[in-house]
Amino acid sequence: MRRGYSDLAIEIAGVKFKNPVLSASGTFGSGKEYSHFIDLNRLGGIIVKGVSHVPWLGNKPPRVAETHSGMLNSIGLQNPGAKAFIEKDLPFLRQYDTKVIVNLCGHTLEEYVDVARDFQGVHGVDLFELNISCPNIDKGGMAFGTDADLVKQVVSAVKACTRLPLAVKLSPNVTDIVAIAQAAEAGGADALSLINTLIGMKVDIYNKKPVLANTMGGLSGPAIKPVAVRMVYQVAKKVSIPIIGMGGIMTGEDAIEFIMAGATAVAVGTANFVKPTATVDILEGIETFMKVQSIQNFNEIRGII
Repeated sequence: MRRGYSDLAIEIAGVKFKNPVLSASGTFGSGKEYSHFIDLNRLGGIIVKGVSHVPWLGNKPPRVAETHSGMLNSIGLQNPGAKAFIEKDLPFLRQYDTKVIVNLCGHTLEEYVDVARDFQGVHGVDLFELNISCPNIDKGGMAFGTDADLVKQVVSAVKACTRLPLAVKLSPNVTDIVAIAQAAEAGGADALSLINTLIGMKVDIYNKKPVLANTMGGLSGPAIKPVAVRMVYQVAKKVSIPIIGMGGIMTGEDAIEFIMAGATAVAVGTANFVKPTATVDILEGIETFMKVQSIQNFNEIRGII
């Protein structure tokens, strides 16, 4: 048994994870590409790229742009749909001793319900992560996650049609993140994931146009970490359900910040693009920190700020 490994065990909504390091949705695919660089068995869990009821084509390119200390993306949640994921990707993930978390997305309440139902009776999924940053086409494109009433409504609807624990991924593009978190909890959320990307924009000054074809995109990476830590801290003080913290985590020390702010687990996103071994490196960084600081169990430091 590796040093410190057993001390890192956590539990979220009754699901036991060997350690708190997860891959963030949209940055790790379904793990196939990264399996050439790391042992997926080392990870606490894999949060797969967003899955919708039917295939989504995504946005027009260019869809990614590098920024100082981060990146912008406007992929548009391109994916082949739930049926293809269940038939092609899930069998691969079942080979590994790690938890599988499926990120669900939709443009209407009905689409969220439909994709959740697609997984009824499907073996190999441990948890759902509900992506409520999708634009609600019934409300003129406003994201579900920016309105507390809509949040409670969509969480309740999805929760009613699945027996799997449900984590809700929160958008930071709101005035009061605590109110949104509390609405998700009231709707039946078993856990929260935060934060999703901040809305940003980059201009090509020589061609006098936005760099991204969709004009704006989601900002991720180290640039957003202080915002993410702050929001995790605020929400952890006001809800009673576990939090998966994310947003600019590049090192074990970054992950520890989120844990001390109140997170139960962390998800690594943009760092995977910079270094394919980032998840395992961060896990080892956490183990080293615990050894050096003589910390025997995560509970000693969780939420101590």
